[in-house]
Amino acid sequence: IFEDGTREPLHGHNYHVTVELEGGLNEGDLVMDFIPFKPVVKELCDAMDHCTILPTQNDKLKIRQGDEYVEVEFDGKRFQFASEDVRMLPLPNTSTECLARFIGQELTKVIKERFPETTVSQLKIAVSESPGQAGWYSCSL
Repeated sequence: IFEDGTREPLHGHNYHVTVELEGGLNEGDLVMDFIPFKPVVKELCDAMDHCTILPTQNDKLKIRQGDEYVEVEFDGKRFQFASEDVRMLPLPNTSTECLARFIGQELTKVIKERFPETTVSQLKIAVSESPGQAGWYSCSL
């Protein structure tokens, strides 16, 4: 949904997620061992794959969730989706910037919980919807 209150036609994307980590090296000369970390990133991405992503913090959308269907109303138009095909995220919009921030915040929690021994100091996430078009999020840990 654009700033002027209009929307794009319904469509999908094949997003690409890039994760960059900065920090001190551990005893194995790594900032983070990718073997246990990559499945965490994949798990987050898989949870959004092949879904209609709805931003629950957008005041222009009225979302009603039933057992079998999710109904969305926007500007007098109604859309209905099978519940199992929808992922509702605490976002104001589904822009690449908002998706990158969501993934970054989720990864920050996971790094602190599952990898407390790491010395990651900076996390950068890019979500690309096509080559050369990406939204970035970065934060300090």
